[in-house]
Amino acid sequence: MIKNVFQRIEQKYLLTKQQYLNLQNIINKYFEKDNYYQSKIYNLYFDNNNNDIIINSLEKPIYKSKIRLRSYKEIKKDSEVFLEIKKKYNGIVYKRRLSLTYQEWNNYYTKNIFPNHDTQIMKEIDYEIKSFNLKPTIFVAYDRLSYYCKDDKNFRITFDTNLRSRSTNLKLKDSKENKDYFNEEIYIMEAKTIYGLPLWFTNLLSKNNVYPCSFSKVGNIYANERK
Repeated sequence: MIKNVFQRIEQKYLLTKQQYLNLQNIINKYFEKDNYYQSKIYNLYFDNNNNDIIINSLEKPIYKSKIRLRSYKEIKKDSEVFLEIKKKYNGIVYKRRLSLTYQEWNNYYTKNIFPNHDTQIMKEIDYEIKSFNLKPTIFVAYDRLSYYCKDDKNFRITFDTNLRSRSTNLKLKDSKENKDYFNEEIYIMEAKTIYGLPLWFTNLLSKNNVYPCSFSKVGNIYANERK
């Protein structure tokens, strides 16, 4: 059964390729590859004409929210996509998502035809979209490796590479119009847990000179394009 409601703590780290390779012994000892170990993730992030959502996120408020459409493969008409609302308050992430076919998404977005399932989450997302005049404004994709902890399946880590984006031709697939974000091979590691990161994990990272950072993919892409 697909989980559609999440509440967890998330922490990001930016790693060089060498730092990533240095962590392999830790990964192999404490983590297992999950069922969807290797994937490509395609996102459309929503904002209004003034980019209020992204600008607010860059100011690092105590509360922020965002809406995105996500797929784990390049889409076709009947492909599964996830329409998500993600909120963060005081360090805790709350995510609610709706599983749709790509056709159902198009029916909603172009004709205002609601899907006939998960109506509460759909109403919540629809309210946000219409109240703030949101629409897809940027495509963001990356390649992901996913693991879960052997002793606690609620503790997961992911590694994202090949971060790329574009603000035209907004479809859930790669395009020649994509722009690469990093000039070198960088891994965006994210640790996700319900109860907080275990001390053994943070100690091991510290020994390898890996430290947490604040990094929003879409926020940093937006800021970088305006330098």
